[in-house]
Amino acid sequence: MTKKIDTALKDLVKAIKKHGEVMNERPLSVKRAGRATERVRVATAAYTQVVADKTGQPNPFVDFLDPETVESLRHERDAFVTKATKSKKSD
Repeated sequence: MTKKIDTALKDLVKAIKKHGEVMNERPLSVKRAGRATERVRVATAAYTQVVADKTGQPNPFVDFLDPETVESLRHERDAFVTKATKSKKSD
């Protein structure tokens, strides 16, 4: 898992930029769009987690999302953290 806020932020910005590039492609590849969207979701989860871990501040994106999306992102974040934790244990 990302340990520094700056690193997580750079990863998030990179993922968002790539997402925007892919979404502007014509014709739009559904596979590329899905992968780009997943990268944004993972980077967002990592960023919000490292911010919470380092500062105790809440997710900065929650106010802009509907409750179903928030719950989905929490689930994805928890799955990501679980996967990272299992990966560390197996090392």
